[in-house]
Amino acid sequence: MFGKLVKNILSYERLTEPLHLNAAAVLVKLFGSIREQIDFDLIGRKQYAYGILKSADYAKGMGIDIVSIIEFGVAFGGGLLNMVEIANKVTKETGIKFNIYGFDTGQGMAPPLDYRDHPNLYGEGDFPMNFDKLSAALPENAKLVIGDVEETVGKFTNELPSTEPIGFVSVDIDYYSSAKNALKIFNDSPEKYLPITVMYFDDIHLDWHNQWCGELLAIKEFNEENRFRKIDYNRFFEHQRIFKKTRWLKHMYLCHILDHPERVTIKVSNKKRTIKNPYLKFDCNVTDFTKE
Repeated sequence: MFGKLVKNILSYERLTEPLHLNAAAVLVKLFGSIREQIDFDLIGRKQYAYGILKSADYAKGMGIDIVSIIEFGVAFGGGLLNMVEIANKVTKETGIKFNIYGFDTGQGMAPPLDYRDHPNLYGEGDFPMNFDKLSAALPENAKLVIGDVEETVGKFTNELPSTEPIGFVSVDIDYYSSAKNALKIFNDSPEKYLPITVMYFDDIHLDWHNQWCGELLAIKEFNEENRFRKIDYNRFFEHQRIFKKTRWLKHMYLCHILDHPERVTIKVSNKKRTIKNPYLKFDCNVTDFTKE
């Protein structure tokens, strides 16, 4: 445990952070809750830890008990098993249960279509899966969805109960063509998703990646083609984190389900919120954001 913690603190990203925060991280690792450890970036695959916890918080605020979380691009399955491990910890912290799904061809990557798939970076057969070993290691709440993503996502969302909405999606699928098909996961009825679905895009940080190729192009076209579903970069995310210089923060996005009932239902309250004006004196001049 301490070896990993020391390695984390001695990484280039952490050494540039304030010393007192790194010192506090040691105490959090020893005595902190899972939430606090996620806040201090002490859980492996920080992007998964954050996304799973955030989806649980959204769900809990809506009275939802079960959330579906998804990984596109499973390969040997290290990420999926890590997702399982984190989900178990977050369940103990929040009470929210998770169903976990890993989408993959099972045979490695297909041939790239054209320059948009970055054929100079990725190729046919890359990142295969040992299906038997991985499937045997998965618990009951985790499943592999094997096949061409273009063919599997529609059937999956059609059969997904609205009582188990999608709350976190990781896209580690490399190609533009595959990412574009993966984003069809958001083509179903709004109740199949949390109104804000947390997303992580893995393959966007190299010099070769840009909004005319790969996953970034898939995001751009998704937003152009969908009126009520928009994937947006979480611009202020780094300012919400304790450690602000780590690269994974730039990979986090949010899918806004703009036609979700939570976003379109007009809620009426007899009590209006007020903000105090310190320059005036009159009755009820108080800050009150509570509602009935």
